[in-house]
Amino acid sequence: MDSTLACLTAWMPRQRWYAAKGRPPSLRLVAWWDAPTPAGGTVEGDAAELSPADARVRTFLVADEGALPVVLYQIPVVSRATASVDASPDHIIGSPEPGTTFIDGPFDPAYTSALLSLVTRGGQGTGLRAVATGRPTRIVAAEAFRTATVLAGEQSNTSVIYRCEDGSMPIICKVFRQLHAGLNPDIELQTALADAGSAHVPLAIGSLEGRWPGMSGANDTVTGSLAFAQEFLPGVEDAWRVALHAAARGEDFRDRAHALGAATADVHLSLAGLFPVRETQPADREATAATWQRRLAIAIAEVPAIADRRQAIEAVYSRALEIAWPPLQRIHGDYHLGQVLQVPGRGWVLLDFEGEPLRPMSERVQSDLPLRDVAGMLRSFDYVAGSIRLDNPERSPEAVRDWALSARRSFVEGYASTSGIDSDVEGPLLAALELDKAVYEAIYESRNRPTWVTIPVRAVARLVEKPATVG
Repeated sequence: MDSTLACLTAWMPRQRWYAAKGRPPSLRLVAWWDAPTPAGGTVEGDAAELSPADARVRTFLVADEGALPVVLYQIPVVSRATASVDASPDHIIGSPEPGTTFIDGPFDPAYTSALLSLVTRGGQGTGLRAVATGRPTRIVAAEAFRTATVLAGEQSNTSVIYRCEDGSMPIICKVFRQLHAGLNPDIELQTALADAGSAHVPLAIGSLEGRWPGMSGANDTVTGSLAFAQEFLPGVEDAWRVALHAAARGEDFRDRAHALGAATADVHLSLAGLFPVRETQPADREATAATWQRRLAIAIAEVPAIADRRQAIEAVYSRALEIAWPPLQRIHGDYHLGQVLQVPGRGWVLLDFEGEPLRPMSERVQSDLPLRDVAGMLRSFDYVAGSIRLDNPERSPEAVRDWALSARRSFVEGYASTSGIDSDVEGPLLAALELDKAVYEAIYESRNRPTWVTIPVRAVARLVEKPATVG
């Protein structure tokens, strides 16, 4: 097993989903499970025609103890005889021993076949201190799917797209790379919404649930989510690209923004009917205010332009704390234009209900303010305008700003028309939530993309000057 961990240790830092950039992991094997032998046909990869019988499919759960807190990773591995390997070098993990090669599971047909069988038919994979159980939600014919390809460009997870030769509904299965105890909110919320008949989320197909030793050091066992399969919507663009192209061409986006606001409110209303709703307590307000102040303190230390506006920012926060707050409920939690698809004949469809990736899972599953999602989308519209100004400095800043302001107003109007909120009454709270988001963005951009820091800094200036208005 030492040779296996050595292979993974050398390979993981090159993967986009590996969280500790610039540092090799300090790995400990927590558990592993082997996939059951698939019944029926196999799904073939684009670059290989190898039978699952030629390979061993094992998923390792490894803890990076060099991270604080410790991070638990899921690493699906296909082990093949080196002489038979026909995989791209980019997808080869390494050779733990002479004559054996490890392949990154999602890029090998043995793993993709086993994964599809588990999430669509059910069954169990067992191994050392771990069990994986398939939980089908909707009946599909797994044998009809003939190709499996990995979605490019993902940061936190790895998704496999399964397609049929007859053109029927494709499936996308997200493999969670970082594991947490408890049901992943992406599965929990999307499945509940889809089962309730919401047109604003993809159909849920099934999921993979795991059981493994807890990380507390005690002899406890936890249950968590390993993968989630849902309807794949091909040939569509996310709202970020749609909005960016519209803004670049100067197209009127008000009707589409209004419809997006209405779809957002419809999903919030559905979530309020499916999950508990509770009144905001003083402790909730105090915790939110403490988060605002903690984030502001970091921004003041790292972004001089934010420090210059400290008193004005704190005044916006104070106004929000003086009004009554609406009830708390389940929300999207990481809402922006990139999390929405424009689907012809169906409208806007929301994706990725995992919440903010950097927040602990225990926080992501808590009830929150629906206006937090609204604030996130308002910031996203602002980023469309900001990115165009950065890419095309000769473009009229007034025209781009006017486009963003009209989109923002239309989005809020669409949201209010469906949700029934009074944007004038709740304006101070929305302004504070958007301002806090912009302060967070200023910290992020100063650390990671310094040339982009002007986008949130300009937003902060605007929000403290006109804190009660969307424009």
